Amino acid sequence: MTTASMITATRSRAMKEMHPMLDDFFVRAIVAGAGVALVTGPLGCFIVWRRLAYFGDTLSHAALLGVAMAFLLEIDVTLAVFVVSVLVALSLLWLQRRAGLSSDALLGLLSHSALALGLVALAFMTWVRIDLMGLLFGDILAVSRSDIAAIYAGGAFVLAVLAVIWKPLFAATVSPELAAAEGMHPARANLVFMLLLAIVVAIAMKIVGVLLITALLIVPAATARRFASGPEQMAALSAVFGILAVIGGLFGSLKWDTPSGPTIVVAAMVLFILGLTPIATLATRGGGGK
Repeated sequence: MTTASMITATRSRAMKEMHPMLDDFFVRAIVAGAGVALVTGPLGCFIVWRRLAYFGDTLSHAALLGVAMAFLLEIDVTLAVFVVSVLVALSLLWLQRRAGLSSDALLGLLSHSALALGLVALAFMTWVRIDLMGLLFGDILAVSRSDIAAIYAGGAFVLAVLAVIWKPLFAATVSPELAAAEGMHPARANLVFMLLLAIVVAIAMKIVGVLLITALLIVPAATARRFASGPEQMAALSAVFGILAVIGGLFGSLKWDTPSGPTIVVAAMVLFILGLTPIATLATRGGGGK
């Protein structure tokens, strides 16, 4: 081996040692998925407590319309998804006051309309090549270092804001009237919560896709509810179960050559089912979350 080739090999080894984890796409996927699970866990608890699963579906379906707008306007996809999700959430608040329809009817209207508009808009943009399956079901194995940075930066912001509004948001979940009487401004906390959900949908879209985001929000939280003895503990356990689902789903995808996003959701569902077994039931006595 020549001196030049030895120097090149040494530099290559040094570069690999600088980023030993992030050089492997599979480990990058685990790191990214864990970052998303850390955020979806606590937020998912409020979705379970408030019975807002359909609202999560509505925001995730609106994400596809955001993707279409990003390609049309040539702007960042994450930013476009966030903006569209916020507009859908504000539209829901406006329609609740004006349309005279029940919340579930309005959510169904917004959810399917946004999804259909997104698909139609993408179909018209024949000059753009789009991996529709990747958008619908995620492509976690393709995450980059910049994606991971965005996930953890956005996730840290969401968790910080959630910690600030935790008390008024939880009080509004238990009793909006009591929270208002105590001056906790439940309406403001609810609006901030919707904005946080919009951020999470934009962040998580690349991980599990627009059709599976709600599952990552709900299933770990539903699993944690059986083991938690309080709301804070349920939020922490929900994040843990989400991370376990990500790791189990990715290894399952690697072993059986299945799509990564759906396999992560299947792993989360397996954890939920295991939580219903007699042994797990004995362990949950005295717990239960909210």
